[in-house]
Amino acid sequence: MNITLEEMRVFIAVVDSGSITAAAAQSGLTVSATSRALLRLEEKMNSTLVLRTTRRLKLSEEGAVFLHKARDVVQLAQEAEDVLMNHQLIPSGILRVDASTPFLIHVITPLVAQFNEIYPQIRLELTNYEGVINLLEKQTDIAFRIGPLADSSLHATLLGHSRLRILASPRYLQQYGEPKTPQELTQHRLLGFTSPESLNEWPLFHDDKKGLKITPSISASSGEILCNLTRQGAGIVCMSDFMTHEVRESGEFRQILTSFTYESKQPIHAVYYRSQTLSPRLRCFIDFIVQHSQSLKRLS
Repeated sequence: MNITLEEMRVFIAVVDSGSITAAAAQSGLTVSATSRALLRLEEKMNSTLVLRTTRRLKLSEEGAVFLHKARDVVQLAQEAEDVLMNHQLIPSGILRVDASTPFLIHVITPLVAQFNEIYPQIRLELTNYEGVINLLEKQTDIAFRIGPLADSSLHATLLGHSRLRILASPRYLQQYGEPKTPQELTQHRLLGFTSPESLNEWPLFHDDKKGLKITPSISASSGEILCNLTRQGAGIVCMSDFMTHEVRESGEFRQILTSFTYESKQPIHAVYYRSQTLSPRLRCFIDFIVQHSQSLKRLS
């Protein structure tokens, strides 16, 4: 048959991305080259692996069986390359990293220059998809996730915890006054997240209950936007320490309702797919982040 690794990689990319066009973009090939590679593979296998319709692609029964083995073969080939790189003791290549914009800005990017000095042959690609992504589909090596984890197929390394606090700017408090109890928040402008809804439950005791679900006056999908709104005096916000360490230290943000706030800390994990052998570049990056995250006051 003489099936090639490229053909198997194309097949896997088509399945993971859901279309030949998307697979071509991920693989760095033209659409026609991707389509030809898939056709060659099907001819060699004497089977239709992917059922094509005008609206979607779907794995055939034979394709589903072959997909599992193809992933194993491609993974073994990658591990063989990684073993060789381990022997060379020079971590190199592209490392794709995903995290929310605030985490990239406040935690990752301050460490990038030092990491590049130590590992100049590793090329970092930083993305901010602003949500839980499929690492395979997005061709991402490692992602940072804040909050409880749900995907058990991923390996997770705990970096630390970041505390939630109720904050406002002196400008807002001077103009609208400082709430003295959680009940008084109904008379104030509150800033919250568009999703998930769990981020709009603040760590406050009220009416003998733990946790206060707020209705935001202004909602945003990004923590950075909420920080900027808070800085401009637009309202009161609940934010994580890793984002607000500097502005709290400088006095730009003030913590309020401290006597009603219970300690609520968000776990922060680095997640990546399980493998018997991590690539040297991924292993180096994980070790570096773990080592330096312990010294960051944002991860308390």
